[in-house]
Amino acid sequence: MRRYSAEDIFVDSVVYLILAIVFIATVYPFYYCLVISFNEGIDASTGGIFLWPRRFTLENYEMVFSNEQLMSGFLVSVLRTVTGTILSLLFTGLFAYGLAYKNLMFKKTYIGIMIFAMYFSGGLIPYYVLLKNLRLLNTFWVYIIPALLSPFNAIIMMSFFREIPDSIEESVKIDGANDLVTFFRIIVPISTPVFATIALFNGVGHWNSWFDTAFFTTDRKLRTLSFLLKEIINRANLTSMLGPGMSDAERSATYAARSYTAETIRMATMMLVVIPIICIYPFLQRYFVKGIMIGSIKG
Repeated sequence: MRRYSAEDIFVDSVVYLILAIVFIATVYPFYYCLVISFNEGIDASTGGIFLWPRRFTLENYEMVFSNEQLMSGFLVSVLRTVTGTILSLLFTGLFAYGLAYKNLMFKKTYIGIMIFAMYFSGGLIPYYVLLKNLRLLNTFWVYIIPALLSPFNAIIMMSFFREIPDSIEESVKIDGANDLVTFFRIIVPISTPVFATIALFNGVGHWNSWFDTAFFTTDRKLRTLSFLLKEIINRANLTSMLGPGMSDAERSATYAARSYTAETIRMATMMLVVIPIICIYPFLQRYFVKGIMIGSIKG
């Protein structure tokens, strides 16, 4: 049994203290938002709430879920995340699989163009003009098509595919399988770690994105939940979003009869944005480190 010296105990204590501070600094802001979202807004505005709701209520979430605009944004975000992630995995995987071939003609040229595009872009205005010429503006596909292929993700996948023994592919092709059959039936199943990692990258990126909604869409039906959250945070009050068509007297009577405030609505909306990612991450976490390490260090 190992004996700990006074120096070891001191060093371990300092390390645990630092980790505890980092843990609290990371987790508590999220926990605080959760607590406020379950507290009555008028009561929360007086302050003094730190560890648990002082006056518990579900009215903030009832208000969020009853708002058609927020629910529409939630559905758009879900559809965008699922569609964008699946198609991006398909296109990026096929592209990376092709580049992983050792004897591919002009391979270095393709990789050079991909790396150049990763570091340099034409800017926002040329990008906007390109989307306009492609007739993607103000359509759902403006969220999907520009994100079909990521150079960074392709490099990670390509490095992972290079580590797959050639004998596996050769044995399959001897049986008469073509490249597509080999990719979907052999490569994809044994590349679960890297696909799960890229899926997490793409999913979080699509779910949190609001920039393209702000600049490339005007249709209210295409607004994502993250964009609506940004709008809520940037506004001093929610009357224009939560009560369209109401007179000032009606709004005043409504807010007087209910206990929520703009702050508690913001917190509840933030939870609606964050919780889905938190729920999904544990299922992909075991693949995450392995996919990153194998895909980025080897090869």
